[in-house]
Amino acid sequence: MKTTRRLTTIAAMAAIAPLTLSACGGGGGSAGSSGDVDTLTVVDYYNNEPDQTLIQEAIDRCATELEVTVERETVPGKDLIQKVLQRASSQTLPDVLMLDNPDVQEIAATGGLSPLSQYDVDTSGFAQGMLEAATYEGEVYGLAPTANTLGIFYNTTLLEEAGIEPPQTWDELTSAAEQLTSGDQYGIAFSGIATYEGSWQFLPFMWSNGGDETDLTSPETAEALALWQGLVSSGSASDAVINWSQADVKDQFVAGKAAMMVNGPWQIPALQENPDVKWGSVQIPVNEEGQTSVAPLGGEVWTVPVTGDDAKQAKAAEFVECMSNDENQLALAEARYTVPTKTVLAEEYVTLVPEMESFTEQVANARSRTGQLGEAWPEAATVIYNAIQLALTGKATPEEAFEQASAG
Repeated sequence: MKTTRRLTTIAAMAAIAPLTLSACGGGGGSAGSSGDVDTLTVVDYYNNEPDQTLIQEAIDRCATELEVTVERETVPGKDLIQKVLQRASSQTLPDVLMLDNPDVQEIAATGGLSPLSQYDVDTSGFAQGMLEAATYEGEVYGLAPTANTLGIFYNTTLLEEAGIEPPQTWDELTSAAEQLTSGDQYGIAFSGIATYEGSWQFLPFMWSNGGDETDLTSPETAEALALWQGLVSSGSASDAVINWSQADVKDQFVAGKAAMMVNGPWQIPALQENPDVKWGSVQIPVNEEGQTSVAPLGGEVWTVPVTGDDAKQAKAAEFVECMSNDENQLALAEARYTVPTKTVLAEEYVTLVPEMESFTEQVANARSRTGQLGEAWPEAATVIYNAIQLALTGKATPEEAFEQASAG
């Protein structure tokens, strides 16, 4: 889960957006040009291994299929939106732009992206939550080959020794965490940090309990925060969770300092580097039996910027469609421990990667962070992580925390 959003740069891009409508094409073609396209430019933030190479392999497959040469530029995730802003200003937007899914609606609102309906791209069969993330004012602006989400990892050795089944409900989670807390080992670890990571980790507990970002002062949302507060105040979770990133949480789990953790499948390669740690995973527990576990969707969306070069934009749309074809979805999902976004591929994928079963099930009901609020989502995310900090540091009750964070 990336956190690349910078509201000031988005606002600035909105001011620059009209330039894109008459801009030069990403590969240097002129506005409205026609004819064969033999080169496409691509910008993404997969600048670390193994993702850089794995994504390159998918790009190469599509380049071969479409008979084009792809000129690729990778930038750090934190710099991507600034890079887009600079390139919009200089009228050199790429032909294909990869965006973190919560950023798509904000960029689409500037007028800088082309709706895929203009190119008859087939968007049927994709997970609804991911389509919602890429939709603005009724138009789909991009496709994501794979998605990720959150779940509960548990140390199978510790649970088996304690005779504990992986938790399915909040009561079971609370009980298991308490029983598994001993010495310097906590029952559970999660990220309550004052960033979007903290909000991201809280969402499945809020959503699964019926809470909603359109009313963060609801009793259902306060109940979810009370669960987290109780885990910390009882000592079942460390009070250091307010400072832990998701990578820190993983480190606690690997070191044997936490018997369970809230985290995502992107941590699996690191877990596999520590074969002494035996683990399993389940969906995020729900408050009461019968509720559906609903977690947020992570993943990157490939889009077509408005460059003014009609032929290149059409070819770029073909490229976007190719990146999300069945072959690429399965190849990328298997190699990167992500989940195909076409729901029909779920069964085949779990057969290939059985350790991803719970995450694949979680994605089926997962939700886009921007589905309810669109461009206003960052404001809600900020309220959420501020409320978490207030509650977990004992400065406010869960009910007061959201009231104070919303007011401040």
